[in-house]
Amino acid sequence: MIEIKSQEDIRKMREAGRIVGQVHELMRQLVEPGVTTAMLNEKAEELILSHKAIPSFKGYGGFPAALCISIDDEVVHGIPGARRLEEGSIVSIDAGAYLDGFHGDAAISLPVGRVSEEKALLLKVTEESLHKGIEQAVAGARLGDISHAVQHHCEQYGFSVVREYVGHGIGRHLHEDPQVPNYGPPHRGVRLQENMALAIEPMVNIGKADVQVQSDGWTVKTADGKASAHFEHTIVITAHGPEIMTIP
Repeated sequence: MIEIKSQEDIRKMREAGRIVGQVHELMRQLVEPGVTTAMLNEKAEELILSHKAIPSFKGYGGFPAALCISIDDEVVHGIPGARRLEEGSIVSIDAGAYLDGFHGDAAISLPVGRVSEEKALLLKVTEESLHKGIEQAVAGARLGDISHAVQHHCEQYGFSVVREYVGHGIGRHLHEDPQVPNYGPPHRGVRLQENMALAIEPMVNIGKADVQVQSDGWTVKTADGKASAHFEHTIVITAHGPEIMTIP
């Protein structure tokens, strides 16, 4: 259920989102070969707490960390730890912050040093697909217009879109209705309205779309072992179009 009811609510979401945007700016500075995922998580949590906010993910359903950090064939929900980033990998970092009753949620995927042309293209196309989806988030359109825009852009390059994990409504709760798939036909689904808040988040694979949950109960990997990328923004639909909340 969408619970964005006033300009004050939007302002609060903007503040929560701004913190998430700052986390990702920090990650861009810190990601390099040799850095541990635990260190990235620690620095992100410090930043979130310094703004008197709470990491949205820590403790959510039992998740143990402030960030989800997923490397190469890990699609989403990777748990930070002692693993060190390696040259040529891509790392996906999902962050959330809760402040004054509202959540912000966003993800980026970054190259670790120099990456292959194929991985670089995956990063470019996945981020582009996010913005293609956001462009469709206007009052009067249908939810399927977002989904179709993401899928169409990615599949033009031969990449596949993950089906099992999708975007979502967001606001007073981290996950709210409606679900926002990254695939499907246009002109279908919920009619979009002003003040709807959505987290749009393409997860895109070099290989097939199939994924598998690992034995830790959290980490999701591609079934064929090929790399995946993940980009996400929290947006609010306004009278003037979609406003991205999760920028610094």
